[in-house]
Amino acid sequence: MTQFTTAQLWQVIQRVRSDGPRVHCLTNTVAQELTANVLLAAGAVPSMTIAPSEIAGFTASANAVLVNLGTLDETRRESMVLAAEQAKTAGKPWVLDPVFIHRSPQRANFARELLAYGPHVVRANRDEFQALGKAPAASPRSVYFESGAVDEIWQGDWHGRVANGSPLMTRMTAAGCAMTALVAACCAVEEDARCAVTAAAGWFAVAGELAGEGAGGPGSFKAALLDRLYDLKADHFAAKLRYTDTMTGEGT
Repeated sequence: MTQFTTAQLWQVIQRVRSDGPRVHCLTNTVAQELTANVLLAAGAVPSMTIAPSEIAGFTASANAVLVNLGTLDETRRESMVLAAEQAKTAGKPWVLDPVFIHRSPQRANFARELLAYGPHVVRANRDEFQALGKAPAASPRSVYFESGAVDEIWQGDWHGRVANGSPLMTRMTAAGCAMTALVAACCAVEEDARCAVTAAAGWFAVAGELAGEGAGGPGSFKAALLDRLYDLKADHFAAKLRYTDTMTGEGT
């Protein structure tokens, strides 16, 4: 028996659609448009300013915060620290996406500094997690989400897997970055970060799988992905979702 039922995960999706959580996104320039459109298709409300003078107001009025290191200029560095600090103080969910930290020691060090502010979720690919350390001691309560052909989610002894998706996801820039914003939206409406991450991973991956079935290539896939995020139905979600989980020492 899995930790979360399909019905529980679907309820998270429904709450994003009904509540319209505000997600403030400190993200990279390549990802901004897709990230905003994914959040809007999901029913959430994005904001994108990186100006340090505006971070306090936008973070305070957001329901969740995304920090994505993809374009790590000095302005973003300053704003990311401000946003993470304020989110921690307010007890507001925030998600860290340590993009490309395996290519830059300075970037990796900055990501580790941000862990001290206790992100609810860290979402990265395998190379990035290897650079960060798979379960950094600075943030033991965080949920870790390794995206890939099979999405791996873990916290402590619990380990979840979502095995949906489409190969076309790797042919479209910023798909992972946009998915991380969806994680933040789900964290805004669901206190159990494991459930929120699993719901977001399933929503994005099932929508991607359905989009890929009719897409002729990356261009039509992008449009279809937004459409499937927007109009995904409970029966399609339940029929398509391939989710399993285990506790350490149980199963494989």
